[in-house]
Amino acid sequence: MSDDHSALLRLRGVLDRLVGPQGCPWDREQTPASLADYLVEEVHELVDAIRSDTPDDVREELGDVWFLLLFVSRLMEQDGHFTMEDVLEQAAAKMVRRHPHVFADASFANLDALWANWEKEKKKEKAGRGPFEGIPAALPPLLRAYRINAKAARLGFTWQDADGVRKQLEQEWEEWQAAEADGSTEKALDEYGDYLFTLVEYGRRKGLKANEALDRANRKFLTRFDQLAQLAAARGIDLEGLDLDGWNVLWEEVKQRHEPGQD
Repeated sequence: MSDDHSALLRLRGVLDRLVGPQGCPWDREQTPASLADYLVEEVHELVDAIRSDTPDDVREELGDVWFLLLFVSRLMEQDGHFTMEDVLEQAAAKMVRRHPHVFADASFANLDALWANWEKEKKKEKAGRGPFEGIPAALPPLLRAYRINAKAARLGFTWQDADGVRKQLEQEWEEWQAAEADGSTEKALDEYGDYLFTLVEYGRRKGLKANEALDRANRKFLTRFDQLAQLAAARGIDLEGLDLDGWNVLWEEVKQRHEPGQD
């Protein structure tokens, strides 16, 4: 028995004890629905650890996610729906089926052909469902917009090239400007959304993921602001009393100190 298998069995044993007759009252009351929000939270914590490049935190958060996945699976098994083995076997079979160029003798001329086959296999698996129904409604909007655009591109329902998207961006910007000038908040919100949706697609065409890019921008801003606050404290500067020029002087100094040559 492999070490991985032994560790998995140990974790399942811990879970069985927690939900058993002499286990934890809180754990024994849980249902798959009650655990859903915890799972979302833990996955976000895992993503945060990955993007922060902190391996110790990644290990801990992976463990939390694993535990919740086992917990949900255990409850579904308890209700007679399926076992964890069923889940793993189905996942393995799906990946083998969707990768005939790895597990069989299929070959594809390029990635577009590979994706076309992927979509064909998914269509067989999800017979009767629309092409966008597999995209979770609960995804963060930027990530969902990326997935929608990617799916549309695989269907052939998209601009022919990045230049076409860029021209659409310009048009959406003009429409947003017109909506702002019109003074209608609802219309401005719609046009701003259209601009963002198209911007997500433009980034996708360039190999950039909007959700990841915005997360990087958020982190960069917060890191710089923390450095700015430290700089102000070292100089005895009261940030609440600063005017915009004073803020900008500190901000530019922080940028030059820590990221010379970058905006």
